Amino acid sequence: CDEAGRGCLAGAVFAGAVVLAPDFSHPFLNDSKQLNEAQRDELRVLIEEEALAWAVGVVSPAEIDEINILNASFLAMHRAVDQLKIRPEALLIDGNRFSPYLGIPHLCVVKGDSKYLSIAAASILAKTHRDEYMKKLAEEYPNYDWKSNKGYPTKAHRTAIAEHGTTPYHRMSFKLLEG
Repeated sequence: CDEAGRGCLAGAVFAGAVVLAPDFSHPFLNDSKQLNEAQRDELRVLIEEEALAWAVGVVSPAEIDEINILNASFLAMHRAVDQLKIRPEALLIDGNRFSPYLGIPHLCVVKGDSKYLSIAAASILAKTHRDEYMKKLAEEYPNYDWKSNKGYPTKAHRTAIAEHGTTPYHRMSFKLLEG
């Protein structure tokens, strides 16, 4: 499992969960942050076609504000695991903390997306699904440049919040105007 969008000022947090065959490999499968958008999009199709099971969990901005971003990241991962067609024997989690998932042992792996193909695949699904979601929101709210910044705290995004106010997709528990 891995998440995307944790540090954003706007939009949901997404998490991917992927079960790969033991012999699955691809020369470009790596941490989604190390790949360009075209590579991630290409790998998303491959992962969704060839993974034994995959799913994406989502936690809304309102839920993030209610339970905090760390717990929301864990909840998104739980929601992704809930949807898997195959129950994993164990969960590999990118990062150093996780809220245990009922009945499945887990291992937290710092920089796991560069160490395990299944975490890298989950990273790619979380990132591509979230980017697609933010591009749709950008059509509804073009003033915030979400098509480019994906809701992250860029100077332009903070300036747009100052000029246009917040949207229903902004995380109100975050410091929206401080840089």
